[in-house]
Amino acid sequence: MSASLEAARALLAEHPVVDGHNDLPWALREQVHYDLDRRDIAGDQTAHLHTDIPRLRAGGVGAQFWSVYVRSDYAGDQAVSATLEQIDVVRRLAARYPDDLRLAYTADEMEAARADGRIASLMGAEGGHSINNSLATLRALYELGVRYMTLTHNDNIDWADSATDEPRAHGLTAFGREVVREMNRLGMLVDLSHVSADTMRDALDTSVAPVVFSHSSARAVCDHPRNIPDDVLERLPANGGIAMATFVPKFILPEAVDWTLRADANMRAHGLHHLDTTAEGMAVHRAFEAANPRPLATAATVADHLDHMREAAGIDHLGIGGDFDGTAFTPADLADVSGYPNLVAELLDRNWSEADLAKLTWQNAVRVLRGAEDVARTLRAERGPSIATIEQLDG
Repeated sequence: MSASLEAARALLAEHPVVDGHNDLPWALREQVHYDLDRRDIAGDQTAHLHTDIPRLRAGGVGAQFWSVYVRSDYAGDQAVSATLEQIDVVRRLAARYPDDLRLAYTADEMEAARADGRIASLMGAEGGHSINNSLATLRALYELGVRYMTLTHNDNIDWADSATDEPRAHGLTAFGREVVREMNRLGMLVDLSHVSADTMRDALDTSVAPVVFSHSSARAVCDHPRNIPDDVLERLPANGGIAMATFVPKFILPEAVDWTLRADANMRAHGLHHLDTTAEGMAVHRAFEAANPRPLATAATVADHLDHMREAAGIDHLGIGGDFDGTAFTPADLADVSGYPNLVAELLDRNWSEADLAKLTWQNAVRVLRGAEDVARTLRAERGPSIATIEQLDG
């Protein structure tokens, strides 16, 4: 073991990773229809998943935002019910593995779980389609434990533009801004991964609480619309928010962008969704990769993004959001949730201090959630729940 890797593991024992985004719940839905006996994550699931408890422990993970994502082509009540099913499986996982996972709803509960040797398990909804244009549904998700909502996924919704769709609202509509205000009142973090740059800017103009990018990297390093422009990164200090760098190769490695477009087209040619990670989908992916060697990202690729993001936003506004089990491909030395020490070792080799790495891995994320809670206490004393509708505000 290299000295840097040994030092990285020691650091993570003291300051474990808060990962902003893991799609294990969706993988369990797609692969085994939530049958946890068939994917017992107490043991090695390397053949099927990026995530299991032994690898979370090996990776130094102290808290995980589990994504309760549903596909953006789900609409209306179908999206809401599927989101509830995702929440249910996170709760079932925590109940099934109480010695390792503990549900957490606050920053204090994150700290308490860590102190007790448990992995704090939080939830984030991925896409405003999950609330079906209903602020009451937003509040219900909060009551069930959802602590961030990504405003969009890959497609526009009625009140916000996605990064990967054609502009329609050119940011947030009036109702979209009301959603942000209600999230602030609740203490639910506004997640700006997946949204267009205009939506990012509108949300920062509206939010009085820290925002989060749960799994996005730097657009200046890899010019992909899923990444964060420098002018937005530069606004994070004033907002107090955090940008959690992702590991998805097509978002971080310029050479992987074209390759991924071709791989996605190949999936569609086989009648599959490009995000399909079932056994059938992965077989198609791997056959394509065998015939078309994939450009390989590494921990150094992610570190390049973090170096730039640090310059643009400052060390107090960085985190990590791997997107494991939400992507078919991962960097060579960040293949699964056991790989975080490799990234920390790379950053140590780049002369990041232990104090700065502690902020990156644990402290910043806890501070941001606590900041949202503080804002919510003030706002709840000033106003009650919003009963505005999209018809009233957007016509």
